[in-house]
Amino acid sequence: MTLDTVAEDIREQARARAEEIQEEAGADAEELLAEAEADADEIREEILGDADRQIEQEREQRLSSAKLEAKQERLEARRDVLQSVRDAVEDEIASLEGDDREELTRTLLDAAATEIDSEEGVEVYGRADDQALIESILADYDGFSYAGEYDCLGGVVVESQESRVRIKNTFDSVLEDVWEANLREISDRLFEQ
Repeated sequence: MTLDTVAEDIREQARARAEEIQEEAGADAEELLAEAEADADEIREEILGDADRQIEQEREQRLSSAKLEAKQERLEARRDVLQSVRDAVEDEIASLEGDDREELTRTLLDAAATEIDSEEGVEVYGRADDQALIESILADYDGFSYAGEYDCLGGVVVESQESRVRIKNTFDSVLEDVWEANLREISDRLFEQ
């Protein structure tokens, strides 16, 4: 065997080994590529799943926020309507005149007088515009005198100096009691659904 033949055999073996290595490398590369693609698919699915969950969560949060905001706006609108109804009632009460105003004022004064133990030193306060009316009613009460104005829609505030009792029987206080006692019914009537 000549040196050329030996060199040619070595080259042949090297080429065969190189092809074998190349085939193994190709197979390994294909396997790595398949694994990488499978990993990429899995990662893509995870990312898409996370994105879908995040989108759903954000949608739910926005929907919940929108519902809460709408509810708050409805409640605010209801409060505004209730306040306008109350304002209208107050205006109506404040504008009472004549016999109606006298009868209500007398009734409130009578109720306060029954709670006062003393007939001396009883001071009565009322709305400035009602001074003449209150003074004319007080002519029927011994020891009661008009003491000045009180900021209210009408009615009286009665004070006994002896027992330090103060009774607030104003149109405002009666309205407040009636309003609070009937607020649910008023609201239901206004906002029937």
